[in-house]
Amino acid sequence: QDIAVSKFPWSASGRALTLNRTDGMTKIIADKNTGVVLGVGIVGVGAGDLISEGALAVENKLKVQKLALTIHPHPTLSETLMEAAEGIFGTPTHILRNK
Repeated sequence: QDIAVSKFPWSASGRALTLNRTDGMTKIIADKNTGVVLGVGIVGVGAGDLISEGALAVENKLKVQKLALTIHPHPTLSETLMEAAEGIFGTPTHILRNK
């Protein structure tokens, strides 16, 4: 199975910066062919409060694009899931990419 993996470091999260807890990370694993979310991993302060959205995506076989397009308030730690989803497409909002 072809997979895509995106990791969003909390050092790029506005909320993690305000909490002085930038040592976390949010990761999404998706099927490259179908876009279905296969797995989500979150480490960091409050990860247990954040994983439900990822579990819902996996359980319901959501496409990663749905997570990327879901509105997440800023600055919150929950937006790290959106950022990781955007990373699958190479377009995370808060990470500068060289062109």
